[in-house]
Amino acid sequence: MEVQQPAGHLDQMLRQTRAHHVQLSQMADSKANMIMTVASILVPLSIRYLQTPQFQPAAYIMIGFCILTVVLSAFAALPNIKNNRQPGNLSAAQNPSFNLLFFGSFSKMDYPEFKDAMTEVMNNHNQAYEIQIREIYLMGRYLARSKYRFVRLAYLSFITGITISAGVYVLGIYL
Repeated sequence: MEVQQPAGHLDQMLRQTRAHHVQLSQMADSKANMIMTVASILVPLSIRYLQTPQFQPAAYIMIGFCILTVVLSAFAALPNIKNNRQPGNLSAAQNPSFNLLFFGSFSKMDYPEFKDAMTEVMNNHNQAYEIQIREIYLMGRYLARSKYRFVRLAYLSFITGITISAGVYVLGIYL
């Protein structure tokens, strides 16, 4: 990557994009926490209906989907720190899966190794921009593939559980 002319507007764009990613991550965690709480509350409320034959099938369905919702929500909020230590033959700026700015990556480095990598990046504006862009890309990819994917699945599970449970209950009344 080669930046022709480093400037303040580029720095601002990168800062703003990174801030948006952090906000999106916080939103995903809040949504996961909210749906997990609601589903967790519905489980004990549904258990009491297991004693009534008329409500039993709907209650089992509701409990099952609520448990699935809780699990999916937990996966959305679960931190995912991979062991993506940089190989010794590549500099931090050259390895596409290594994020020098992410604690999960650099915490596996010795301090002198981290300091040398940061010094190399800080003394080369092209590398500094490259690792910031890589961080934005890796954060966005993680948000899309992990957090928001599981949040979406949790909501779908919850909606499906409520719909099927209500349908089974209504059909049970009329059959």
